[in-house]
Amino acid sequence: MSHSTKQISGNHPASIDPHESGRRFGIRDGLFQAVAQGGGEQYLSAFALLLHATPFQLSILSAIPQLLGTWAQLISVKVSHWFPSRASQVFWGIIGQSVSWIPILALPLLWPDQAPWLLLTAVAVYFTCAHFTSPAWNSLITDLIEPNERGMYFARRSRTIAMTSFLALCLAGALLSFFEQRRLLWVGFVVMFLIAGLCRSASALLLLKVRGLPPHEPSGNPTGFLVFLRTGMSENFRHFLLFSGLMHSAVLVSGPFFVIYLLQDLHLAHWQYGAWLAAGIIGQFLTLPAWGQFGDRFGNKALLSFTGLLVAFLPMLYLFDTAWPFLVTVNFFGGVVWAGLGLGLNNYVFDAVQPTDRAKAVAVSSIVNAIGWAVGTMIGSVLIIAIPARLQVGALTPQPVSNLPFIFFLSGLLRLIVSATLLRTFHEPRQVEQHTHYRLLWELPLLKPLRQLSRRAIDINQ
Repeated sequence: MSHSTKQISGNHPASIDPHESGRRFGIRDGLFQAVAQGGGEQYLSAFALLLHATPFQLSILSAIPQLLGTWAQLISVKVSHWFPSRASQVFWGIIGQSVSWIPILALPLLWPDQAPWLLLTAVAVYFTCAHFTSPAWNSLITDLIEPNERGMYFARRSRTIAMTSFLALCLAGALLSFFEQRRLLWVGFVVMFLIAGLCRSASALLLLKVRGLPPHEPSGNPTGFLVFLRTGMSENFRHFLLFSGLMHSAVLVSGPFFVIYLLQDLHLAHWQYGAWLAAGIIGQFLTLPAWGQFGDRFGNKALLSFTGLLVAFLPMLYLFDTAWPFLVTVNFFGGVVWAGLGLGLNNYVFDAVQPTDRAKAVAVSSIVNAIGWAVGTMIGSVLIIAIPARLQVGALTPQPVSNLPFIFFLSGLLRLIVSATLLRTFHEPRQVEQHTHYRLLWELPLLKPLRQLSRRAIDINQ
């Protein structure tokens, strides 16, 4: 694989930036990854419901594959010296993801009596391969980008993913509805998942054509993870990890159960569920560049401060209405907020550690998040049994269609507690513009354009 990064073809003139080929691959890889996500990963829960998975199994679907996959990041860093280059390590991880779609499809259909558990096993393999590539991929890409340009680059890549995922979601939802009407829903899933696997293969083929990637510079003091945990992390980074892990835990108290609420409790059609998912992606697409610029100018800590508080109120809204347009609107704003929160959580890791420790930091951060992910889903699976569908709060007696809106509200309350208590415990590691919170508020996506429009209106009237 390493020899492929040295190829120079007629499509790459000598005048091109030697790092530009790698940066372009990062964007194109995001495009194919988005098809696999929007038309594959996003519908794994719906596929599990088709296989008669229980709420407990849906919790495991959200938690265990991620947890197992994240431990693969530790192995990835440990065995990185086995590969001739970081590109080679990424290549084989992508190939593993592509091949994993075959057992995801085949095993449940061949042995339907054990279908949910076989699906969980196959999905665990898929996410293990996905996480195996993560440390090498992030270390490689961040070496190609200047620190004050990372926000915009990753926002551009995330925007590509968001738009492509939106299109994949819409097409996948229409495809499922088409086959559902003909009582052949499983055929729709077969087509979708095969396309997802082929798209991951396309990413691997693109990587073979990349040239000019920087060589990996190992640390002059090679240490293990235990030494890195003791001496390689600042107190600032430790507090950030605590915030990130607990936030993931609070989010996943409710996360796995939206598919049950929308498809089983509210009886939405698959195209309506796909539109609900797509609304969140549209929110991301419209605001990611603005979030990236905000993080580059004012720091990822400021980004986390606003989005960490806003994300707390999103699941609470599901307690107040069940109308499909309302639900789609809420998820649109959810996409807006999550675009900023996800960008801040990812980019803060790159800034808070030394460049030679980035692969370890990415792996440690992912493990902390996965532990929080697993704890949250386990708590949610207990609450779905323990909380009744009818609660009396003073004179109010809300009666939603199930107990899930109460769990969503509790998830929001936990997010609020995590943000209110932990955001003040860590700080911005980069030198950035300093402004008051009130000034920063008007720099937020959606609010900044409104402020600019109001100023223009005032100038015209004057």
